Amino acid sequence: MGAERIVGETSNKGGAGVAYKWIALSNTTLGILMATINSSIVLIALPNIFRGIHLNPLAPGNTPYFLWLLMGYMVVTAVLVVSLGRIGDMYGRVRMYNLGFAVFTIFSILLSLTFGSGPGAALYLIAMRILQGIGGAFLWANSSAILTDAFPPNQRGLALGTNMVAAIAGSFIGLVLGGVLGPIEWHLVFLVSVPFGIFGTIWAYLKLKDTGVRVRSTIDWWGNLTFAVGLISVLVGITYGILPYDGQSMGWTSPFVLVTLIGGTAVLALFVWIETKVEQPMFRMPLFRIRAFAAGNLAALLAAMARGGLMFILIIWLQGIWLPRHGYSFAQTPLWAGIYLLPLTVGFLVAGPLAGVLSDRYGSRLFATVGVVASAVIFGLMQLLPADFSYPVFAALLFAYGLSSGLFASPNQAAIMNSLPPGQRGAGAGMAATFQNSASVLSIGIFFTLIVVGLSASLPHALYHGLLAQGIPAAYAARVAHLPAVGSLFAAFLGYNPIGTLLGPLLPHLSHARVAYLTGRAFFPQLISPAFMSGLRAALDFAAAACLLAGVASALRGGRYIHQEEPAGRPVVAAGAARRDSLAETVVPGQPSLRAPNPK
Repeated sequence: MGAERIVGETSNKGGAGVAYKWIALSNTTLGILMATINSSIVLIALPNIFRGIHLNPLAPGNTPYFLWLLMGYMVVTAVLVVSLGRIGDMYGRVRMYNLGFAVFTIFSILLSLTFGSGPGAALYLIAMRILQGIGGAFLWANSSAILTDAFPPNQRGLALGTNMVAAIAGSFIGLVLGGVLGPIEWHLVFLVSVPFGIFGTIWAYLKLKDTGVRVRSTIDWWGNLTFAVGLISVLVGITYGILPYDGQSMGWTSPFVLVTLIGGTAVLALFVWIETKVEQPMFRMPLFRIRAFAAGNLAALLAAMARGGLMFILIIWLQGIWLPRHGYSFAQTPLWAGIYLLPLTVGFLVAGPLAGVLSDRYGSRLFATVGVVASAVIFGLMQLLPADFSYPVFAALLFAYGLSSGLFASPNQAAIMNSLPPGQRGAGAGMAATFQNSASVLSIGIFFTLIVVGLSASLPHALYHGLLAQGIPAAYAARVAHLPAVGSLFAAFLGYNPIGTLLGPLLPHLSHARVAYLTGRAFFPQLISPAFMSGLRAALDFAAAACLLAGVASALRGGRYIHQEEPAGRPVVAAGAARRDSLAETVVPGQPSLRAPNPK
């Protein structure tokens, strides 16, 4: 296998010029911001989208439409980033990134042109979202590698930190945008990306250029196939595992779920075996011999498992309990949930770039380790909050979590990318993105499961007696109380009135005052609070434990490590502690180094 230089190994001395690196940063930041906004913008706008296509997502048989419209984008992004990063190493990272911008924009346009109604419209939206996710995967897979090529090691923390801030901030900006645009006209949820996509696509094609190493290779077809089949199976199993099955609250015992989870895991094991046998594998297993790369990815995976599902649970906490108790109708809660979570984004915006700059100067290990351990402490403090908390305290904890996440994410990503040989940056970035995106989907399954287990333990009893006390017939109250708890969560999450949804057919037979109380802003939140808080505390325990383990992994990454090659292809090795502004590879005793092949 050989490697060819596109414009020479100038990237570590400022890329193709001082101005170019800032062009690369601004364009890739726009691309990542757009990709992450679209991963969450649908979240808050789902009620408006389903009303627009005249489909009730909570009706029997319609839940898969809801789940796939919500999670299809994330699943396809998680599955494809490694393959697309490897293809970027082979054919040019900028070329693949530019293609991703164009694909993303085309399907944003097609989503904004959705017409029709019912299941047909829902299937069209799901298909377009999945294809839009392919464009997003191209952007995710190559942006970090483009920045690593363009910036010298002593500025990569700033560049990658800015990119990471855009990624996290975009997920919360999407919540607010979806809440604002959805009620106006649901097509705007998809149309808003189009002008930025067109501008970014043209800008990328005109201004971006490959400045790194291109690896001559062949596509690992068996590796790609087994990886895609295995990961899709596992993620589909997780997605359907949170749905009710055969009278049970969740579907983890469903034969379909078990087959997809067990079968997918077996196929992924086969994939790992294949990658150790083929000459030019998609998944570069030897990269894990680099301690900085392996430890950084493990820490990022664990942090993503703590973060991914937690955001959903905080939204449900706000929408199902806190906001109704503070005067907001259920229909208003999606927008305001996004607004009330903004302190988290602000904290990340403050800490992310600053931590990136500091890690450029002092190294990543201290900042990343302190940041992720601080997140664990914050999750512990969140457990002390009552269901009807004081918002200034809640906002302060969100802001602190944003700070701690930014303190971890930027230095950790910079350390991962600095550890990679120039010819493997696309594949390595794709591997890192796969771990984080897959962990986010897995995290959603874990958090929903913990919450539903907590609800199932006490909500049926509380709901039965609460309805009975309001004059609901015992047989009807018993039937409603034993409906899957996840239905109540989905109803609150989608901005529907949970009790109005559960008691719909009975409401016309009750007095106006009784209906007003049952569907009002106090009855359901007070009823669900004890059961929800039980599940929430279990979920926060899990998040804290994941962050503590991530802290251990981060601390074990070793000292500062930067892989660098001279123009002639000879690795530059500086033993011991290198100058902080050194462009040489720093090798820590006991830290193995993976060499890139000599260029031809």
